[in-house]
Amino acid sequence: QVQLVESGGGLVQAGESLRLSCASSERAGSTWNMGWFRQAPGKEREFVASVTWSDGSTYYADSVKGRFTCSRDNAKNTVYLQMDSLEPEDTAIYYCAKDIRIMGGRHLADYWGQGTQVTVPS
Repeated sequence: QVQLVESGGGLVQAGESLRLSCASSERAGSTWNMGWFRQAPGKEREFVASVTWSDGSTYYADSVKGRFTCSRDNAKNTVYLQMDSLEPEDTAIYYCAKDIRIMGGRHLADYWGQGTQVTVPS
């Protein structure tokens, strides 16, 4: 079974930055894409960003475009989420995901990390 291990969350002030990391136990050759979801208190889980492993193409939710950058390191089987200009609205548990796809208008994934908390106080 694939394991995804996340790290890098924490509490930062508005306008500051964090970088999340997620390492996969599976070799990169078996990865279609990896990316990130988040879930804020009282809200549904939402797609944040992803990177396609083969060509490095990226996709972003409108709410984070221009502020977040998703990237990969093939040698480490690791995906990153660089979060700049953080806002209180970004406060959520961030979940790493592998092999994300869209079905019935929803983003789904085959594998999930344990989640890491990102808090940006008002």
